[in-house]
Amino acid sequence: MPNVSTLPGQSALDVDTLRRDFPILTRRVHDRPLVYLDSAASSQKPLQVMDAVNHYYQTSHANIHRGVYVLSEEATLAYEQAHERVAHFIHADWEEVVFTKNTTESLNLVAYAWGLQHLREGDEVVLTQLEHHSNIVPWQQMARRTGAVVRYIRIDAQGHLDLEHAATLIGPRTKMVSVAHVSNVLGTVNPVDVLGQMAHAQGALLCVDGAQSIPHMAVDVRAIDCDFFAFSGHKMLGPTGIGGLYGKRRLLEQMEPFLYGGDMISEVTFERASWNDLPWKFEAGTPPIAQGIGLAAAVGYLEGLGMEAVRPTSISWSVMPWSRCARPPISSSTGRRPTRAAGWSPSTSRTCIRTISPRFWTNVVWPFGLDITVPCPSCRCSVSMAPVGRVFMYTTRWKRLMC
Repeated sequence: MPNVSTLPGQSALDVDTLRRDFPILTRRVHDRPLVYLDSAASSQKPLQVMDAVNHYYQTSHANIHRGVYVLSEEATLAYEQAHERVAHFIHADWEEVVFTKNTTESLNLVAYAWGLQHLREGDEVVLTQLEHHSNIVPWQQMARRTGAVVRYIRIDAQGHLDLEHAATLIGPRTKMVSVAHVSNVLGTVNPVDVLGQMAHAQGALLCVDGAQSIPHMAVDVRAIDCDFFAFSGHKMLGPTGIGGLYGKRRLLEQMEPFLYGGDMISEVTFERASWNDLPWKFEAGTPPIAQGIGLAAAVGYLEGLGMEAVRPTSISWSVMPWSRCARPPISSSTGRRPTRAAGWSPSTSRTCIRTISPRFWTNVVWPFGLDITVPCPSCRCSVSMAPVGRVFMYTTRWKRLMC
């Protein structure tokens, strides 16, 4: 495991602290200490999160908003306080934060609850070529149902959005601009505030997929001035099965619920029903109580580290594996080597690439999805890699061809 104390911005979080807070890091895999590099897919959980969940189940488990006995009151208070803590983390009011299952559900909530109500034939939804499937497929389905059109902002050779192209796409017909804050493929940080200004100037809304940004940088939804912000708990040290959607109060109040059932209603007769106050209007049925409490603990852990320290450390870790290789591969689609902005760091390291386990190459997500040959200056050999299974702009698995 790399010595975290040598990384900028987080000297207090050394390897011993990590192993204390994250018990899974004491495991050995293939007779070597575990180094986990897949946090973009799902992060490991610190003891503080697991303890919060266990404490709830061991001392206060009961359903919320339904009972007038001690356990139900304690569970209700803890769950509502979780909303408050998460909302404070992103500079929102607690009524504006809806707990969902994950980012995918949050984006579907926007697409269905807002899209079906507001999109009409000829309207346009603007996305980017950097989007995760969770921010593409729901809008494609809304377009199919409503007659709207989905358009995509191009990216340049360095993996950045082409803002000139964005300015031509976002126009009078645009009703929604939905964009990833940080790309899960290239690591590009998109200028969501600028895109929001473009959208609002045309009377459109801005929805931000924050799944990859909220774990790594300070997020202020007021400063971004986004209308919606979606995120997942399991990528930010929290439990699985919990995520969130921030929405401006006036929009959430206007929207119809996405799911119907218990707890999201204020009154029901055999003929009609009226909806509960925010955020419960969008949290039908028994919610993820334990997961919400665990998410609040994860937010507390990140706040303890300080997001101003987390971001530079994340950047350093992202370039570390590639700095051990001779040089990054050339993209046949652009004729250039990826830049630091795309997650690369040029290096003159002499570490032989053959020392990297083939299992590493099997699981790595390569940004361009190309056949590559990586030179090794130490032993004058080369390693040829081929992608196995393409998904949109990147590959899911690799096989080692020769060395």
